[in-house]
Amino acid sequence: MKPIVVVGAGVAGMATALAAAPARVLLLSRDAAGAASWLAQGGIAAAMDAADSVESHVRDTLEAGAQHNSLEAVRWLCGEAPATVRWLATQGVAFDRAADGTLALGREGGHHAARIVHAGGDATGAVIVQALQARVRQAGHVEWRDGVDVDALLVHDGRVAGVRTRDGAGRSEEVEATAVVLATGGIGALWARTSNPPGANGAGLALALVAGAFPRDLEFMQFHPTALDVGGERLPLLTEALRGAGARLVDGDGHALMRGVHPLGDLAPRDIVARRVWEVQREGAATLLDATDVQGDWQRRFPTVLAACLAHGFDPRTTPLPITPAAHFHMGGLATDLDGRTSLPGLYAVGEVGCNGVHGANRLASNSLLEAVAGGRRTGADLAQSPIPPPGDGAWHWIEREPSLDAEGVRTLRTMLWNVAGPVRESTVLRDAWRICRAAAETSWQMRLAKRLLRAMRVRKESLGAHYREDRGCPM
Repeated sequence: MKPIVVVGAGVAGMATALAAAPARVLLLSRDAAGAASWLAQGGIAAAMDAADSVESHVRDTLEAGAQHNSLEAVRWLCGEAPATVRWLATQGVAFDRAADGTLALGREGGHHAARIVHAGGDATGAVIVQALQARVRQAGHVEWRDGVDVDALLVHDGRVAGVRTRDGAGRSEEVEATAVVLATGGIGALWARTSNPPGANGAGLALALVAGAFPRDLEFMQFHPTALDVGGERLPLLTEALRGAGARLVDGDGHALMRGVHPLGDLAPRDIVARRVWEVQREGAATLLDATDVQGDWQRRFPTVLAACLAHGFDPRTTPLPITPAAHFHMGGLATDLDGRTSLPGLYAVGEVGCNGVHGANRLASNSLLEAVAGGRRTGADLAQSPIPPPGDGAWHWIEREPSLDAEGVRTLRTMLWNVAGPVRESTVLRDAWRICRAAAETSWQMRLAKRLLRAMRVRKESLGAHYREDRGCPM
């Protein structure tokens, strides 16, 4: 029997594969150890406290998303959050707990309540990945192949019916499928400053767009305001939970950056904080995160941040840290319904590559791991119950991505997108960059994808959430 093919072995892909039982699943990944899920320092947002509520979580999600969210999707996700945490616990995720045994709940930007569940302090993503990997390896219905890239989709009679894989030695294989689920992550690695691993480069999104899948909200890229400003391909993230624990955003003279900017101050939604840091940098001032007042055991609460800072010569317990905004999470992607279906029959998208409208114009902190798990489980369960499509008589054909840019071309594109499509954007430079990408769109899939992103940014002329037009600005 043909399998369900899931492309991507991060949290969303593994949750999909597990939930699709008893259907046969073929899980494909380029580099399972390089999935962005490993790097997630934030936890999972869930209204677990008696003083909190699902409706409060809904309000915070809508407020952070600039009311651009799908209300149906938000209500579903926030309502599923407590059950998602409980399911992860049954999969072996050991969540952090208080002395009395209850879940230790933290607070992050945009939240009006402490509702962030962590595991391993700021290593939540890694803990969840390890637990789900163990479950996937034990699952008799899942076959997992790592070290392969998917570079083409098979279309039969108007339906996506398979993939073509290519391994590191250049060997290709054609795989027919009852359905194909893209769980290929985001696009942050297309920017020069990013918290994302190199594999988060939009390859899956680009392939689906070439095949004709409809996109949604491509202009909305979230920039995390506090990446450690040390250079390199990927910047270490300084989790928002630090600000929830008392860290402050300051300039070189120690003045509070967020004073008078937003009622939530340092815990304002990410788009607002990122723009503020960006603008202070453009004025030539230093931007720092002062975490010296954060109390408690750093090795237990923030082991990932502590290790990254020490590796670059900073001790966050005694020294304010240089920060910069960094491309972090794509709210847009392939347009899907709540079951993950795209506009192409047979093609699904879960996690960051998909967009069902739940995040709106700006994702609320710690809603991403939540969506990856809850959305993956919903899609997998739907696929397990879906009838297998009968074979048709129509034509079979392959849809391929264009060739890739070389390393120098990738560096040039990343620098351009950082300069013109960062936290603050302007009409003229967006137009000029779009023209460059339009002229080169046939040469590589990266340039074609960048053209689509820049067009979406040009078309949305008003500022909304993470998409801020200084030529059509709005109050901070």
